[in-house]
Amino acid sequence: MIAFERRRPGPLRRIVQKAAAIIPMSFVPPRALPRLDREIFRLSQGRTTFSAWVSGLPIVMLTTTGARTGQPRTHPVLALPDGNCLVVIGSNFGRPQHPGWYYNLRAHPLAVVNWEGTAVEMKARELKGDERERYLARSHQSYPWWEPYHRRAAPRQIPVIMLEPST
Repeated sequence: MIAFERRRPGPLRRIVQKAAAIIPMSFVPPRALPRLDREIFRLSQGRTTFSAWVSGLPIVMLTTTGARTGQPRTHPVLALPDGNCLVVIGSNFGRPQHPGWYYNLRAHPLAVVNWEGTAVEMKARELKGDERERYLARSHQSYPWWEPYHRRAAPRQIPVIMLEPST
């Protein structure tokens, strides 16, 4: 089983993370960051993404099955580790609509998560009520840049998804 844990950053990474704390990632154009993450993921041979390197949080490559097309779709998604599970938040950079991967997971809850070169099949379930609120609060503590996304997305209720190992 894969362990979704933060790694202790090296000196250069700590400097980049401090700089990123001063210049919030929420100002990065929404279309630019996923493209940059995919390219760094490809160049690092599946070991990291730009966002993971900057934030220190696991940015996983989430492969879903398209809700309408049935084709595989891969998206870089920031994930909060919880043991051998992951929680993903459908903030979609504060846009008024849910991200495409959310609709894909609703239609086909089985997905593959690739993180640091390891692929794991996982099953998605949407969190509701107190459980959703608990993980949402934890997400704001772990990743303060989410706060502007949540403000911009209002009144849309941002989905919180638990990804659990399928076996």
